[in-house]
Amino acid sequence: MRAPEIASIRADVDALAAMRRSSARAGERESAAWLAQRLERAGVGASIEPYRYQHSYALAHALHDATGLVACALGGVRGPVLALATLASYEREVSGRSQWLRRLLPKADGANVIARIPARGDARATLVLVAHHDAANTGFVWRPSIVSAGARRHLRRRRVDPFMAPLELALLLAATGRRGARLAAAALLAFGVAANADVARSPTVPGASDNATGVAVCLDLADALAADPLDHADVILALVGSEEAGMGGMAAFLDRHAPELDPATTFVLGLDTLGAGTPIVCSGEGAMREQRYRDLDIALVEEGAALAGGAAPQRWRIGGWTDPILAVFRGIPAVSILSMGPGYFPHYHHPSDVPENVDWASVEACAQVAAGTVAAFARRAAPV
Repeated sequence: MRAPEIASIRADVDALAAMRRSSARAGERESAAWLAQRLERAGVGASIEPYRYQHSYALAHALHDATGLVACALGGVRGPVLALATLASYEREVSGRSQWLRRLLPKADGANVIARIPARGDARATLVLVAHHDAANTGFVWRPSIVSAGARRHLRRRRVDPFMAPLELALLLAATGRRGARLAAAALLAFGVAANADVARSPTVPGASDNATGVAVCLDLADALAADPLDHADVILALVGSEEAGMGGMAAFLDRHAPELDPATTFVLGLDTLGAGTPIVCSGEGAMREQRYRDLDIALVEEGAALAGGAAPQRWRIGGWTDPILAVFRGIPAVSILSMGPGYFPHYHHPSDVPENVDWASVEACAQVAAGTVAAFARRAAPV
């Protein structure tokens, strides 16, 4: 098993972090063009696949918050019914299951980079390596003092609080119909509107750890696989955009390619925020209700870590979203590898997410787990 080329990974992170990779904007398209050229230099043919999506999650979320405020004002029977309907829609929006409202909102051009490394022999399976190459907008809600809240509890439980739990609570309070509960709900929802407006107008961060590291490790794996393809498994690289805006690039990739991905022989491996600390694997995720990954799929990553000669990554429930969960919703086995700091993601969605603040030992450890997982998948795909 080839060791990660950490110098090459660092160079790729530096190059990506120097670009303003805003979701579905010129910066994301610039990043996609650079990635396609980088893969071509490695001998991996790549194509850029355009899609349409929003610049940010802010407008879709703010409209849900505003509808919740209307529910607080209505009272009676209509208010609670509207609050519950809004909560159901909001949860499906943030999980990515059904973003129906997005179809009505303005869209812009985003860009995915897709490459395929054919198997050396007869292909019996397909491995999809996923990493998002866009970077997040910052905002006052992403201040380190807020992001780090509850860190000790998170470490003890290996669970990060859902980022949008206060808004979920607000809509549940509004659904009670009680005056005091509605006033409290209105305050939380008004805060949500203000927070989303702030995110929409805030600058894009360098995104070195989140997620230039994941992309760079994918590129390093592509370098290795181009030189030494898997014997019986095709590998697809899906370097997708607009994850920070709501997983728009991954949804576009699946809309286009899911029909060719047999759930019985396909595995999706996501790499995200690898420079934060201890390697982890998602047991579940979600900004509101928890969406879970299968133990069987997590076990493949643990097998891979053992093949790489390391400890199994910790299992964590994270409070946001990652692209592979959309594959799970379509019945395709998937898992996400990340890294966790002292109970939170250091420099998360903050201008301080620069290469100098990346935990490079964490990146190397995560890269080894990823390489081991590729080897474990190849072993399962081999003929008996």
